[in-house]
Amino acid sequence: MKHLILSSLAASALFFVACGDQSEAPAESPDAPETTATAEVEAAVITGGRPLTTEIPPELIEGTPQPVKVPNLEQAPNSAPVMMVPEGTTLLSAGKPVTGSDDFPIIGELEYITDGDKEAGEGYFVEVMDGLQWVQIDLEASADLSAIWIWHYHSQKRAYHDVIVQISNDPEFSEGVTTLFNNDYDNSAELGRGSNQPYVDSRFGKLIDAKSTNAQYIRLYSNGNTANDMNHYIEVEVYGIAK
Repeated sequence: MKHLILSSLAASALFFVACGDQSEAPAESPDAPETTATAEVEAAVITGGRPLTTEIPPELIEGTPQPVKVPNLEQAPNSAPVMMVPEGTTLLSAGKPVTGSDDFPIIGELEYITDGDKEAGEGYFVEVMDGLQWVQIDLEASADLSAIWIWHYHSQKRAYHDVIVQISNDPEFSEGVTTLFNNDYDNSAELGRGSNQPYVDSRFGKLIDAKSTNAQYIRLYSNGNTANDMNHYIEVEVYGIAK
């Protein structure tokens, strides 16, 4: 009986995951084991978790493609990523204040990063100056973070350099800093050599596990991209459980 109940709940949760992006029915990766999603959902049912979903923006590819020459590159996915998060997880970053190392963006405003708009094209992204730059989201209260979902720029295939995501309860990031993601493979940002892969941006974004780490501030670094030297953000979503 218990097995039948879990199977029914898992099937319902899988249906929920599949319906998360109504714009298309994403194809399954041929390399992924068929039992992986089922196992994750059953584990989530047992532990009280749920699959994280969000609105995926429509496809819009513009401009002339540029070669993406980065070692150990992770290609863009064909469907939205799936991550299990604890029950009670909500979007915490909507409308929250954003600051940055570049106070005067070249295009757009820093507030675009948490305004909820993920579409490509002008009017939806912010461009900050070249070189190593960071943007920082203040959740205005500490929270146990579940995931961080990032869209840099998806109207052209490109990879951003030195993508580093750190969190802390110190707004100056001088103490209590946890690094959740770092693909700076040559330590050019001088924040430590990273072990994560560089990746091609897409409309599905980059989903990062925050591992229930407690923090109020999220700081995101980048250092130009394979198409030009500038740094861009369309949206950053921070999910967690408010304290």
